[in-house]
Amino acid sequence: MSRLSLFCLVLVLAITSTMAQPSDNDTSPPVLDVNGQPLQRDLEYLILPENNASGLTLINRNNSCPLYVGQEDSSVTQGLPLVFTPFQAEETLIRESHDFTVAFLASTICAQSTAWRVGEEDPETGRRLIVTGGEAGFFRIDRNGTEYNLAWCPSEACPNCRPRCGIAGILIENEKRLLALDGPTVPVVFRRAGTA
Repeated sequence: MSRLSLFCLVLVLAITSTMAQPSDNDTSPPVLDVNGQPLQRDLEYLILPENNASGLTLINRNNSCPLYVGQEDSSVTQGLPLVFTPFQAEETLIRESHDFTVAFLASTICAQSTAWRVGEEDPETGRRLIVTGGEAGFFRIDRNGTEYNLAWCPSEACPNCRPRCGIAGILIENEKRLLALDGPTVPVVFRRAGTA
């Protein structure tokens, strides 16, 4: 093997191992809850729209499984508690624009997980619905000025993919409020479950 070939091989291995490792000095700010505290791995949170509507919960869209992510049509409910799990195993905080999985902490009538994933496209609007069950999808929280938005654009989990990224908002279908990508967005806030 020539020196040039050996150098190229070492360079490719070095770049690949650097890409696979998170930076120790990651400067991405953590996502903050309503009390100014960073969101942490495996702690229970509620996701609430900034407009004081009800929090996110499981919605039975068509009287069968799977269940969808959405809102009850009431400003009284806080929604269901959920947990975030960062893509990077050693990460303890949820950081802006970094991949994580999210799952509700609830029992359901469906024999499946409550982890979120991108589901089917609504035929009338072309918006992609957020559904539970199956393999968890990687989501992220992006900041737009002072507002946080839920988004789907897996970049750490699939660095070579070119997904059709989208920001989440509410789609009203048959009087049900479903979380969906690719339309008007709804800024959100985060509150530790069990706190006021």
